[in-house]
Amino acid sequence: MAMSMKGDFTDNLGKIYTVYVGGFAVFVVLMAIFEMLGVPDRIIMWAYMAATIGIYAFIGIMSRTAQVSEYYVAGRSVPAIYNGMATGADWMSGASFVGMAGTLFALGYDGLAFVLGWTGGYVLVAVLLAPYLRKFGAYTVPDFLGTRYGGNTARLVGIIVLFACSFTYITAQVYASGIIASQFLGIDFGIAVFAGLAGILVCSMLGGMKAVTWTQVAQYIVLIVAYLLPAIWMSTVTFGIPLPQLTYGGALSKIAEYEQVLGIAKSYVAPFQTYTPLDFFSLIFCLMVGTASLPHILMRFFTTPTVREARKSVGWSLLFIFLLYFTAPAYAAFSKMNLMGLFAGAEGNLLAFSAIPQWMLDWGSIAGHQLVTICGVKAETIEAITAACEAKGLAGGFPYAELRLNNDMIVLSTPSIAGMPIWVVGLVGAGGFAAALSTADGLLLAIANALSHDVYYRMIDPKADAKRRLMISKILLVVVALAAAFLARTKPSDILSMVAWAFSIAAAGLFAPLVMGVWWKRATNMGGIMGMIAGFGITMYYLIGNVYGFDFVKGTGDEISWFGVKAISAGIFGVPVAFLVTYVVSLVTPAPSQEMQDFVDRLRLPKGGTMMVAGH
Repeated sequence: MAMSMKGDFTDNLGKIYTVYVGGFAVFVVLMAIFEMLGVPDRIIMWAYMAATIGIYAFIGIMSRTAQVSEYYVAGRSVPAIYNGMATGADWMSGASFVGMAGTLFALGYDGLAFVLGWTGGYVLVAVLLAPYLRKFGAYTVPDFLGTRYGGNTARLVGIIVLFACSFTYITAQVYASGIIASQFLGIDFGIAVFAGLAGILVCSMLGGMKAVTWTQVAQYIVLIVAYLLPAIWMSTVTFGIPLPQLTYGGALSKIAEYEQVLGIAKSYVAPFQTYTPLDFFSLIFCLMVGTASLPHILMRFFTTPTVREARKSVGWSLLFIFLLYFTAPAYAAFSKMNLMGLFAGAEGNLLAFSAIPQWMLDWGSIAGHQLVTICGVKAETIEAITAACEAKGLAGGFPYAELRLNNDMIVLSTPSIAGMPIWVVGLVGAGGFAAALSTADGLLLAIANALSHDVYYRMIDPKADAKRRLMISKILLVVVALAAAFLARTKPSDILSMVAWAFSIAAAGLFAPLVMGVWWKRATNMGGIMGMIAGFGITMYYLIGNVYGFDFVKGTGDEISWFGVKAISAGIFGVPVAFLVTYVVSLVTPAPSQEMQDFVDRLRLPKGGTMMVAGH
């Protein structure tokens, strides 16, 4: 009966999501009608959040399961195209949706490192890892490491790396959800963080990977529509062509004109203004390799029915991710063009205090954040701004150079900057929320499943039944989520920096043992373990020393800086060290058993079924 229901559901996915898309479109139109009827903005915002969280919760509840394979890997029944959409949602986190266009807005050319690194990483996933890990048949990444490198030591080191990178990443997502909820629901950031957390837990706790997968498909639809619509709107209004990717050049030309008018010396399109060439290419490398190492992304390819479907789903993932990443530079350029236009069109290129738009005050007055500052003060009231600017000798207004916008608010505020109606503003907020929730769900599962399956089941209680294993996973999921929320409330850094740290940690600790575990049968147990420890250790040493200014070796407060490389590219040191140590230690230790070498040979064959059929 269960198999029949599962078959009926997967056979009718097209119809189910067509109805969902239609319902979502009707809801957006309804919000536009509400605005025309004079319904207060705050009610429209609450309606967007309530409706989207409600549908995600409904999917999560309907997908609840007590089967281990469904909870861990969605019963390995997700078709390639839907797995591609789920992976796209899993991938396009609060960093991609909220932070990336903001970084491009601030950095211009140099921000393209994020686009190139994150997109290019999927090529590595497709070529080097996804099909082979799917053929292996694991539930988790540490599951593969434990089998390939001889048991619980490798498994435990893998779990430590997984926890370090995933917890850093999930903190950024909870932080993003808090920013969105605090602005769009009008509640305090500290409370908003837990509101976002509730949305995350309701999707993932009841049905595990099964619930998260079908929720992420729904979330992808929301977030991609929410991202594309403002860009298409701005392109159509400015150039009469609803293709921002093609009119992007016109926006850049307009920015160049405004730079001349406003006297801005730093060109938006000039390379290496913020990053040195070393930083730029180091960051691309770390993001590419990190993409191919993130456990919550690799887990998505464990859910397809076959190895062939895993390969196809990587291709679909690239397409769905491309839609957003190809639009992000245009989104940032149009946003910057509209903002600069406020000043270039003003008398004396000074924005009069009486002409300060409401969105600056709305974002500037969010408690606990410095999202908008003018003349060095938070843009909370016109009186405070006027006093601060006049103290600087700016009596008639303030220039563009005195305005500071936090990168993490650019995407969310762009509809307001461009004068779009509130129903579009609410849609973008719902899209950003969907992006943060979808990635947080995947990360929570990666951590909780690793702890419950690889620590509890594999190392503590191998005789535990399915009910106990799932109960342990759900408890751990809540504990990790609460810990991330409490850390996010401290606002440890900007979203994109925290995410970049996670990529360096994953790259340094997991890429070498995964790739060499698949592609070099001579890699030994000790080689894999020592490679993970060395790569992870050197990267954490540099990351902590560079960000927090503490040298563990010297025991002093000196900031560590090697060749001037920034902390977001810390993996550039750990990845080669991991490969080198794995290689050298493998050569000086006894070769793996013939059985393991044959296992690796079979793993790389295109044909053949799943090697660990039961997944455990």
